[in-house]
Amino acid sequence: MSSDPVSNRSVQVVVVVLPESSIMSLASVLDPMRAANRVAGKALFEWEILSPAGQPVLLTCGVSIAANGMFSARTDGDVLLVIGGFNLDRYAGKSFIASLQSCARHFSVVAGIESGCWLLARSGLVNGRAATAHWEELEDFALAFPDVSVRADRFVTDGKFWTSGGASPTFDMMLHMIRQRFGSAVALDVASIFVYDETHAATDAQPLVSLGRMEALDPALARAIRLMERTLDRPLSIVALALRAGQSQRKLEMRFAKALGISPAAYYLRLRLQSAHRLVGDTQLPVREIALRCGFDSLSSFSRAFKHLYGESPLKSRRARQ
Repeated sequence: MSSDPVSNRSVQVVVVVLPESSIMSLASVLDPMRAANRVAGKALFEWEILSPAGQPVLLTCGVSIAANGMFSARTDGDVLLVIGGFNLDRYAGKSFIASLQSCARHFSVVAGIESGCWLLARSGLVNGRAATAHWEELEDFALAFPDVSVRADRFVTDGKFWTSGGASPTFDMMLHMIRQRFGSAVALDVASIFVYDETHAATDAQPLVSLGRMEALDPALARAIRLMERTLDRPLSIVALALRAGQSQRKLEMRFAKALGISPAAYYLRLRLQSAHRLVGDTQLPVREIALRCGFDSLSSFSRAFKHLYGESPLKSRRARQ
């Protein structure tokens, strides 16, 4: 993409949306461009929405999005944004990957958003480059693509290939694109339209828990939660957690009770089980491996805790979501 911030040519954007994608990710792509056109009083961006088969796309929220056409090897433009969600294998087979490999050379920026990063990686386009994925998938993404330098950043730009880890980082990424192409003033105006405070850098790590104002209101509590995030597979005792967070166990328990209405131990367990629930539903990992990843040495204790929170065993939960 041109680095000239006063370019007068509309940026031609192709947005490829796969079924079972997030409407928030799509909105984070489209609305910043719409707002940029509004504040500029002219078409800074022009875009079209394509789908793998040219048919309307059903998003995870149940909303169907019309497509302007079918994505193919002949697709071209300035910026290609590929938005993926669940069950990529159903919607992006070998022909889709071949089209992505072929048409990538027609664009000055090619971006994978949420699970779209997997498609860039499967195509080999980001081999030897840095990329990110949604925090739920970072470990599996790194294992699947050893030739990719995987970062936990909110979004990553490496040459013409960009990747974003979620809806909010995608909004940041689009502001970066607007700033790069049309200058900081336009990007600031766009952020202001959405009452959006751009407080994160691209290289900020993706959090497991979005703490928002809690980081400023109670940094000691935030530190403890961040420690929990980093130790789901090897949970600390609450005494050790408190010490590493720089406070007494009693102070930590009081902070959790006041802010969240729950004990540190119960919150910690819930984080581990939430992670397990995602792995049960979104992967085919054996249940025993999921238990170990989430800090349970015993399969039976994991199953009991899982059933207590979700009302069914891990295996029954997996069958119900297939």
